Amino acid sequence: MIKRRFDKEEVDVLIVGAGAAGGVLAKELSEAGMSVVVLEAGPFRDPQHDFASDELAMQQLGWQETRIVDGGDPLTMGHNNSGYGIGGGTTHFTGVFLRFHRSDFKTRSLDGVGEDWPIEYDDLEPFYTKIEKEIAVSGPKYFPWGEFHGPYPYPERDPLSPNAYIFQRGCEKLGIRWVVSPLAILSAPFEGRPPCINRGFCNQGCMPNAKFSTLIVHIPKAIRAGAEVLADCRVVHLTMGRDGRVKGAVFVHQGQTYEQKARIVILSAYVVETPRLLLHSANAQFPQGLANSSGWVGRGIMVHSSHDVYAKFDEEIRLYKGTPVLTTTQEFYETDPDRGFARGYTLHAHGARPLSFMNAVSQSRQERIWGKQLREFAMDYNFYARATMVGEVLPHPDNRVALSDEKDAFGIPRAKVSFTYGDNDRKLIKHAVDSMSSILSAAGGKVEFVHPDTAHLMGGCRMGTDPAASVVNSYGQTHDIPNLFICDASIFVTSGGGNPTNTVMALAARTADYIKEKAKKLELASAAGSR
Repeated sequence: MIKRRFDKEEVDVLIVGAGAAGGVLAKELSEAGMSVVVLEAGPFRDPQHDFASDELAMQQLGWQETRIVDGGDPLTMGHNNSGYGIGGGTTHFTGVFLRFHRSDFKTRSLDGVGEDWPIEYDDLEPFYTKIEKEIAVSGPKYFPWGEFHGPYPYPERDPLSPNAYIFQRGCEKLGIRWVVSPLAILSAPFEGRPPCINRGFCNQGCMPNAKFSTLIVHIPKAIRAGAEVLADCRVVHLTMGRDGRVKGAVFVHQGQTYEQKARIVILSAYVVETPRLLLHSANAQFPQGLANSSGWVGRGIMVHSSHDVYAKFDEEIRLYKGTPVLTTTQEFYETDPDRGFARGYTLHAHGARPLSFMNAVSQSRQERIWGKQLREFAMDYNFYARATMVGEVLPHPDNRVALSDEKDAFGIPRAKVSFTYGDNDRKLIKHAVDSMSSILSAAGGKVEFVHPDTAHLMGGCRMGTDPAASVVNSYGQTHDIPNLFICDASIFVTSGGGNPTNTVMALAARTADYIKEKAKKLELASAAGSR
């Protein structure tokens, strides 16, 4: 039970959410001497005791509460795109750690689609470098795409998995360049953590701590610097002052309600919960929701199209062996006018545990496969290889997070998540599925089924210079409320065609620097005024 008198204690910074962004912010700001409180809805886990090599049990690492889905292509919510607990999604991501390309920030100018970000690649480059060094990203000596070509702080992973070698073989037969994937997974000891031993359960939480998560890296450093990190604390409302500034947050812990006051509030609750909280906190000053004078809170959400292609081979592949993602190509990342659509995608060799394999089989047919037929597929699990895509999806205002009429156990309207692919998205998916099929076929496999899927949520509180068409500035500071920041994947303007975690964390590091610099200026102004 929490015993502090939160209604009497105002801190410098309150962070809602302890995932990829929240962990970085907590570390950076607490180490700068600020008083920091982090509120996380989920538990504080111990990897050695609370993680398990169990697909079904470890679904709990994702947000499992009901969300209403809608639209032409309703999303599957939960483990594949949301985290729950200290560390957020970093506890169960694959560890793929890619940078965005320069073109990702200028899609409107270059390709006539999406919108331009108010920042460029060069604005994030030093923060990409900082984060990669801080967590010892392993990767190839030379990365042939984008602006960063290596080397990475730690050497690439070796050996690869059988599925990765299949992908490599297919790429080489087709003349497609490939690399060993850049990963936030250690290839050698670092800061007391061991190198990866290829257990293969990255999506179920890394028990040895070879894979990075903010749970084991940034949050412990923040706590050592004085931050107070409170788990199992559900924020239900943001409070406002008459001066138009946010005062703090009301939260529930073990059935008791508290209020934490703060001079700065940062929402890092991710793409569904951040807009949901802003919309639910509407008041007389902000009747459409906090920071929503533009009407863009919750709008323009994006996923990555993440279709999987499974091919059957004569030899055993054993998809469970090794780190899930170990080989990658970005040969199809940039716009090619000859393809008939804008933007592009990344392809990975991607392992699959038995449960996810059977789930893919059952969902890849017009009629669901059950019983004897499903068991027959299961008998051949070891002979399948898999490739997956990370496809750019263009933003559309009708793809959105809104509040439903149904309420949860805390009395908050459940999120209603509406999503429909656009024509460009569908063309891109078809091209990627054809590319993956060609790679697996060239390696000697027979493509047997394609599993339509999505991953990675982005958007909903996008950044921009125009307050009428965006929610925050390039540092995540809301246009409407100067001491309210948003710092997570919801501030993305476009989705890019690669895994987003590196960009989320780089943006958080940049926002932290901005807040620290602002604090210094305020202190100097205060000191000058007292003389």
